[in-house]
Amino acid sequence: MESRGLLLNAFDNIEEAVRGSVEGIDPALLSARVDPEANTIAWLVWHLTRVQDDHVAEVAGTEQAWTAAGWVDRFALPFDVAAHGYGFSSEDVGRTQVGDPELLVGYHADVHRRTAEFLATVTADDLDRIVDTRWDPPVTLGVRLVSVISDDLQHAGQAAFLRGVLERRWPDHAQVASRP
Repeated sequence: MESRGLLLNAFDNIEEAVRGSVEGIDPALLSARVDPEANTIAWLVWHLTRVQDDHVAEVAGTEQAWTAAGWVDRFALPFDVAAHGYGFSSEDVGRTQVGDPELLVGYHADVHRRTAEFLATVTADDLDRIVDTRWDPPVTLGVRLVSVISDDLQHAGQAAFLRGVLERRWPDHAQVASRP
């Protein structure tokens, strides 16, 4: 397997985890918190998708789906257009209100498609290209992509865990029949 195939497989795993976390979920659970300071499923999925969109668009030299495809307007969140969740307070997490799980799935699917298109152009030599000199050592394309994969998989796993906890806590909100 070539490196781009391996990277695409990892990003495919993220998309699968995102879908499993939000498809068919009762919309009320997207913003539910297990305690007053906890992240929500909506914030976790929005954040991981925003990070992937931001970071991959930057290294691909393209506009983010967030703005190019109008997702920023569809979400209508009360944040700056460049926001992606880093440094958000608990209050900001609570203001990340998404009432439709399909909005999260659609945005992530668009970002995933754009990521896959970019990865199709990446060669093994490209992975050594320096993409960020703000760090010591400077960050290569390969390191940046693995960083996004790691962060996204962690957040997707957290969202899946929260869904399970919340559906057990409030079984009247469970949409078990729609889950695989």
